[in-house]
Amino acid sequence: MHSAREQPADPSASVKDEAPEGYVDIPFVVEPNYAGWRLDEYLEQKIRRMTRERLQGVIRRGILCDERRLKPSTPVYPGLAFRLRRRASEEPETPTDLPVVFQDEWLLVLDKPAGLPIHPSARYHKGTLVTLLRERFGERYAEPAHRLDRETSGLVVCGRTTESCRVLGRLFVSRDVHKEYLAICEGHPPEDAFVVDAPIAEGTELIRIAVRIDPAEGKESRTRFQVLQRFSRDGEPFALLRCFPETGRQHQIRIHLREAGFPLVGDKMYGPDPGYFDRFSKRCLEPEAWTRLRLPRHALHAARIVFPHPGSGEAVVFEAPLPADLTGFIDGRPLSPARPEPDAA
Repeated sequence: MHSAREQPADPSASVKDEAPEGYVDIPFVVEPNYAGWRLDEYLEQKIRRMTRERLQGVIRRGILCDERRLKPSTPVYPGLAFRLRRRASEEPETPTDLPVVFQDEWLLVLDKPAGLPIHPSARYHKGTLVTLLRERFGERYAEPAHRLDRETSGLVVCGRTTESCRVLGRLFVSRDVHKEYLAICEGHPPEDAFVVDAPIAEGTELIRIAVRIDPAEGKESRTRFQVLQRFSRDGEPFALLRCFPETGRQHQIRIHLREAGFPLVGDKMYGPDPGYFDRFSKRCLEPEAWTRLRLPRHALHAARIVFPHPGSGEAVVFEAPLPADLTGFIDGRPLSPARPEPDAA
């Protein structure tokens, strides 16, 4: 086997070899819903902060695979396993709890804590949901069928067999999965129920991984909102909302709430100042900004999901209660002074 690396190495070395000192190996196993994609397109979905051009260079230098030599244009297939070797950097601590909501021979449903990334990235390679799954249950135990932002808490559905992953992948790109989120927003929406119907396009002038409302280039995007509770904290108005995304665009609920004039509490990307995320990423977000954000993470929780079971076809329903940091905010408890490490929010 010949593998390109970031440093000179024995080209016959196996992908299973330990990474040399100062390097880490980030493992990937291609999910069924990515069958036929180019490798650079696949990694662009997994490592969203890198441009396609940078990823192509990374692939040429640092991809290790036992089966074949991989190029940026290589078509990937379900089960293809490879590793990305990169220089090690100090990794922020992430939560290690993985509460299991449901488990059978087809499914594993987890209540992901806020702050835990789902997939390895340029910043996180050990402290991810995928890595924790493999460490605790084995290499091929379960694969997430969809993604949540790192700061979003709540339900993550994983497939435990190749067939289950295939079926779930198809379900999650269709509209056969019903999702409900709980969110805490700034302000008191005047109506008890409202709808935001605003097309979403990828990329903004300030942040490549962000999205924007764009009637000309955006894709159809619609979210329904229901006000569950209006409350005040420190003299400021807030509301607890139930959110029903009818389409599945990246950051949809977050940007739709900003569009409605009621941004998520704690949202550094779509909140009160468009420069917050850039300064947060550079670790120079000022104390006044943290005070204005109110929470160290954005207040969004994946609370309920309904979909056909991949084995029986019958509808299954899973729920996860609002976590303590968000209930504490509603109840007026003191806020944590913690400042989270930057990454794609």
